[in-house]
Amino acid sequence: MLELKGVVSQYEDRVVVLRDITMSAEEGKTTCVLGPNGAGKSTLVRTIMHLVKPRAGQIIFSNVRIDQLKTHRIVKMGVSVVPEGRQIFPNLTVSETLRVGAYLENDRAIIDQRLENTFEIFPIMKERLKQVSATLSGGEQGILSIARALMANPKMMLLDEPSLGLAPMITSRVFRAISEINKRGITMLLIEQNAVKSLAIASFGYILQKGEILVYGNTEKLRNSEIVKKAYLRG
Repeated sequence: MLELKGVVSQYEDRVVVLRDITMSAEEGKTTCVLGPNGAGKSTLVRTIMHLVKPRAGQIIFSNVRIDQLKTHRIVKMGVSVVPEGRQIFPNLTVSETLRVGAYLENDRAIIDQRLENTFEIFPIMKERLKQVSATLSGGEQGILSIARALMANPKMMLLDEPSLGLAPMITSRVFRAISEINKRGITMLLIEQNAVKSLAIASFGYILQKGEILVYGNTEKLRNSEIVKKAYLRG
């Protein structure tokens, strides 16, 4: 569903952040990208969404080249993002935030059905509908950010470190929700530092380090990789 071919990305007046990135995310699957802080993970998401313009290479989504498209057109094609740090609107209620996620849809009946579908995965959001988003716990804000992206009825979701700053119990809940969304047919690209949880739900993965793909393969291969074991899987 998503393919990057030789993508190079950098910010203005800065060194190259992504170097010759070639990778893909298979339709209907969860693909993870693991890497430490500073590896270029968030830049990868921003480049796919054309918030950072790639300097070279191609990005293809559903057989259409998107690296020259504006962000709003990529969203209309069916790509939703769960940004790093959640980036919710603190003064909006949960209900208002969820409806913002469906801003491309004008049919109220369709929006209401999406809400019901979202509540099946995140029942806590139904309990919090009238609550102001800023008053939610950190874990609930993380869940709200994912639920907001789901309200766009995406073909694919890009999740930028959804477990960042969450307690272990909440992290487990978030990863279960990601797995449940994927089971409903939505392709997932999971950008994370939590290798154990990510490799448990993904079918394929990439290790990103200093802007380059260090190793890649199915999750069984990655779990058995000495590089992955030393960097992520050993205490």
